[in-house]
Amino acid sequence: MKKLAPFFISSLLLVSAAACQNPSRTSESAPDTVSQNPASPAAQTTQEAKEDAQSELRRRQLNQDIRAREERNNVTGGDANRATGDLASEVRSKLEANIPDGQITVAADQQGIVTVNGTVKNQDQLNKIQPLAQEIKGVKSVVNKVVVAQPKQ
Repeated sequence: MKKLAPFFISSLLLVSAAACQNPSRTSESAPDTVSQNPASPAAQTTQEAKEDAQSELRRRQLNQDIRAREERNNVTGGDANRATGDLASEVRSKLEANIPDGQITVAADQQGIVTVNGTVKNQDQLNKIQPLAQEIKGVKSVVNKVVVAQPKQ
């Protein structure tokens, strides 16, 4: 055993010395990917993503997600045990699906009161907020602080 210990120690030192032979890389040796492949997407890609997010298919998917959440809530006790974050998230999804281009934020409290803030493009969108939010199970009342945005000149 006394002869084995120096052998293991010398083997460890030899492996450590070999591992140190690879010089570390610095920013000078790093590839220049910024100038070769810029991170910002093309305008066309951005527009396509925006159109996809506002498509009819996306709205149907959001509404299906909302229905699935409501079914899960019914199984787990309905709105009695619902977290305020879940309620706000469901209302936000419902509004995003049905009011495209709206800049809306949603908050909820333990009593089921939902507060909606932000801007929409026209009065029709503003009028949709109350009934859409009321469709979500657990919403007792809606405080609508949304305003119609003036068109930019």
